[in-house]
Amino acid sequence: MPLALLALAIGAFGIGTTEFVIMGLLPDVAGDFGVSIPTAGFLVTGYALGVMFGAPLMTVLGTKVTRKRMLMLLMGLFIVGNLLSAVAPNFTVMLMGRVVASLAHGAFFGIGAVVAADLVAPDKKAGAISMMFTGLTVANVVGVPLGTLIGQSAGWRVTFTIVAALGVLGLAGIAKLVPDMPKAEGVRLRHELAAFKNVQVLLAMAMTVLGFGGVFAAITYIAPMMTNVGGFADGSVTWLLVLFGLGMVGGNLVGGKFADRALMPMLYVSLGALAVVLALFTVTAHNKIAAAVTIALIGALGFATVPPLQKRVLDQAHGAPTLASAVNIGAFNLGNALSAWLGGLVIAAGLGYTAPNWVGAILAAAALVLAVLSAALERRSDAANTADGLIATEIGAGAASTESGPQKAAVHH
Repeated sequence: MPLALLALAIGAFGIGTTEFVIMGLLPDVAGDFGVSIPTAGFLVTGYALGVMFGAPLMTVLGTKVTRKRMLMLLMGLFIVGNLLSAVAPNFTVMLMGRVVASLAHGAFFGIGAVVAADLVAPDKKAGAISMMFTGLTVANVVGVPLGTLIGQSAGWRVTFTIVAALGVLGLAGIAKLVPDMPKAEGVRLRHELAAFKNVQVLLAMAMTVLGFGGVFAAITYIAPMMTNVGGFADGSVTWLLVLFGLGMVGGNLVGGKFADRALMPMLYVSLGALAVVLALFTVTAHNKIAAAVTIALIGALGFATVPPLQKRVLDQAHGAPTLASAVNIGAFNLGNALSAWLGGLVIAAGLGYTAPNWVGAILAAAALVLAVLSAALERRSDAANTADGLIATEIGAGAASTESGPQKAAVHH
């Protein structure tokens, strides 16, 4: 794998850390600014919304520059946003810093996935994408717990300063290691938008929303579920999330490896197994060991879908994949927001803290149905194209035969 993927992974590590570390630092931030925990929660919501809307916006704005330069500009934006959060004099400025940083998120992963895929041979594209996303998964194992620990001991402002420094490292790596690929000739914004007319692109994005949404339906409420149902101490939740992160790392690498060999079968297996494991979590949540194993499996199976889903979008939006790739990153965050809302609804309805697991299982199963439908439509389209090709060949052969007949007759005469 090219060394340039390391630079992309470092950037992804910083972005993953800043996205999730705020969850462990909310009480500290709320206390410093004198706001309630629900109000401080807007730092999470604002970031997610920034990713959703920022992904297409920043990608469109970046159509006039090379992908390398755009990646560097996005890392610069990420650095500014985190520094703004680190020095924020009040909650409003802190929120602004979070939103500024989030604007870089979707476009960085979207454009970065295209660059990663272009750096390697066609049969290694999903593996290259997974290598970049490894930075995001490792952030959940190392960056988030370490950032939370530093924030709780030295202050949350120190955490965001360190994250900004990671951004500087990522920026330097991209400048030094990522080749300055020329812009694709003839590709305009209308070509990028045309990808969304392809039903296969839309189906892949719907799979992203539902499949990864299944993961976050359960993980969003992991703390109350494990403390109230599993019997874990409050302090154990951090280490359970580390297990989840380790599962993410393994699943991401396995998903990338096997997606290059058999993309759709990889999706069938990962989505089907994810639906089953999430359903079982309603039972295993009551046992500490079983719960810990299940959490790791959810992380592994959930992130095993990421490289194949991202590659599916790139394949189907061939010729102009950048905007579709970035929007698909926003689709992951849309899935997170949708599943967290649905999970909250079933808990509020009095169905218990394990009820979100059923929501997740249903979402993952729905994604599997869409994957089967997508493959069926693709097979039918391929069969129709093959039939059209045969008919065209026969017509061409018939025309050639008709033309040669008179020629032979004329020669004989």
